[in-house]
Amino acid sequence: MNERLEAALKRYGEVTALIEDAELVKNQQKYKETMKEYAVLREIAEKQSEIESLQKSIEEIKALIADEKDGEMRDLAKEELRTLEAKLPAAEEAQKLLLIPKDPLDDKNIIMEIRAGTGGEEAALFVADLYRMYSRFAETRGWKFEIMNLNETELGGFKEIVFSITGEHVYENLRYESGAHRVQRVPETEASGRIHTSAVTVAVLPEAEETEIEIKQEDLRIDVMRAGGPGGQCVNTTDSAVRITHLPTGLVVIQQDEKSQIKNKAKALRVLRARLFELEESKKNAERSAARKNQVGTGDRSERIRTYNFPQNRLTDHRINLTLYKLDAVMQGDCGELFDALKLNAREGV
Repeated sequence: MNERLEAALKRYGEVTALIEDAELVKNQQKYKETMKEYAVLREIAEKQSEIESLQKSIEEIKALIADEKDGEMRDLAKEELRTLEAKLPAAEEAQKLLLIPKDPLDDKNIIMEIRAGTGGEEAALFVADLYRMYSRFAETRGWKFEIMNLNETELGGFKEIVFSITGEHVYENLRYESGAHRVQRVPETEASGRIHTSAVTVAVLPEAEETEIEIKQEDLRIDVMRAGGPGGQCVNTTDSAVRITHLPTGLVVIQQDEKSQIKNKAKALRVLRARLFELEESKKNAERSAARKNQVGTGDRSERIRTYNFPQNRLTDHRINLTLYKLDAVMQGDCGELFDALKLNAREGV
């Protein structure tokens, strides 16, 4: 048993005792942090119990085979031994992954921003396609998502869409989506059948708690205005849209999806907090990256990370040289294989 596993199992015993202490509940922040740690450590402990149970069963069956006189019973025992011996390496590999230190951000909810880049209306249509892809994947995981801001085009595309996703391990699965996504396909409006190349940018922002990022009122300039929609028409006749400028950084957030100015302000502050948190994390990542053996990506929105080729039903992630010929399924939310490959590549580089 390696040192990291021993330390984790020892800590599991300590945390188990902590959560049984009635005093812990009185400090909700501490209780929340402790329960998160407990969930991680419990998974490690349960996997270790599974490994030890497999090892014990293998030894027992080996002894049975050595002593068994009946040929048919011996053959059955050998078959069961092969099954157990096949399960053991998989369990041990899963244990190794569990023991890799988790990024504290992995369990965070996110705010995702998708914006049309080069390609005009075709890029805007692909923004809508990507939103549907992510929202369908979220549905398969039981996550909740909420549109925070939306700028539609007359043909049904989105110049930009900002939405939140909440649930378990959201950032862990979607953190590597930040960057430039290139699409190659024949637009519906293209009479000659010529393939067009367009691009959109995606930003994945871990959502920060209020206690993690302090926003001072004196650092904000808040303007209100009327919300606008496709073609410039007004969505409503009240000054419900909110624009918040963070003076120290120059960050600007505009929120107009709600008809209530108060709700728009609250959503805008959530987005602003996430962007400020991202700025702080980017500084830390720049320092860490020099020491890391491998990086899936920098998260820079200008970095081209993936190509979606519709005529060939092909998706290529350029960072890990992964090509899948099931683009139709991926666009319907079947993204598990892609996201797992990105996570595995990142873990191997730790």
